[in-house]
Amino acid sequence: MASMEETQSGTGDTFGGPRPDSKVPDPKRWAWLVGGVWTLGLPLVAGAIYFATGGALWTVVLLPLHIFVVIPAVDAIVGESRQNPSARLEKQMVDDRFYMRVVHFLVLFSYVPFFAGVWFVTTQGLPLWANIVTLYVVGLHNGSIITLAHELGHKTHKMDRLMAKLALGAIGYGHFTVEHNVGHHKNVSTPEDCASARMGESLYGFALRELPGAAKGGWAIEARRLQKRGLAVFSRHNEILQSYAITMAVTLGLVVWLGMAALPWILLHNFSVWFALTTVNYIEHYGLLRAKRPDGRYEPCSPRHSWNTDHIVSNVLQIQLQRHSDHHAHPMRPYQTLRSLEGAPHLPSGYPGCIGLASIPFLWGRVMDPKVMAWADGDLRKVNLHEPARARLEAKWGAAPSVAPSIGAG
Repeated sequence: MASMEETQSGTGDTFGGPRPDSKVPDPKRWAWLVGGVWTLGLPLVAGAIYFATGGALWTVVLLPLHIFVVIPAVDAIVGESRQNPSARLEKQMVDDRFYMRVVHFLVLFSYVPFFAGVWFVTTQGLPLWANIVTLYVVGLHNGSIITLAHELGHKTHKMDRLMAKLALGAIGYGHFTVEHNVGHHKNVSTPEDCASARMGESLYGFALRELPGAAKGGWAIEARRLQKRGLAVFSRHNEILQSYAITMAVTLGLVVWLGMAALPWILLHNFSVWFALTTVNYIEHYGLLRAKRPDGRYEPCSPRHSWNTDHIVSNVLQIQLQRHSDHHAHPMRPYQTLRSLEGAPHLPSGYPGCIGLASIPFLWGRVMDPKVMAWADGDLRKVNLHEPARARLEAKWGAAPSVAPSIGAG
């Protein structure tokens, strides 16, 4: 067995370690599957408790309790790890399709709590408030669907791309991969990016900008791609329409099964998944700004332009999406080998804790604005600033010119 030093710290082969032809064990190999099933499957547990007890209270309470209390508490207790796999283990994991098969399975499994949730609220006769809370929080849990699609959408393997469409098709967000890969990764941490939150911007104001902006941007990107190839935008070659066709098939199937009464619950579920993604987007780049070069172009994206967190438990539950700095530095790096990098700014908690914090704008600003200013060396010109909040932020942090300094400027 490999030493812990080789397995986790990234120091490479050591004297007395395994022979060159031996495999290094990955201590998290099965954790990704267990964590994914737990995250997606907890709504099924809540439903089982409902049928066992005959009451709706646990169904309503268990899921938000898990997201906003249990996971942040466990994250705080277990803590962080900034250890990375050795170069040898990393290559071994990259070459092993097991990790992508896990993601494929989780995509298919994600349909189960989605269908079960819609069936539950359509057939069980719960009070309206209980139905709304239940399906909304089921959707927040199923935000992992987009995490899975995000991983698959960066891959070139045909099966991976197909599974990304199946994931996004379930919840009507087929434009995500196109906009994310071409738009977000190009414009990240700049005012031009609809998915990069600005300091002083609330989560809810950001959502009003990001949700329509992502749909509009994804469609424009796909239209340009097809037009350059001499293909019709409204055709079978349109990858967004391919995913939307899956959405229509899924929605129609549920309506045929459960009746038109299911339709508003399907829409509520899908919206809550979208909002879960928007909340994560809000967290990932809040206030961070890439400086402009003298030629007017932005500096390359580096680890310091994404908020990072190395909390062990929530990283397992979200296939290391939280190691976001490495993802933007190396978009093709698979989830199982994402690294903790020097120079990356760190969030105060894993994503579940930050989601709860972001939901209360006053608290989010109280915690995160000082972190943004520390990152920017106290200079508001280096911050991606929400213009309507400029006067308030300048009064607090000091006046700054409206134009950020370019690289090399004084």
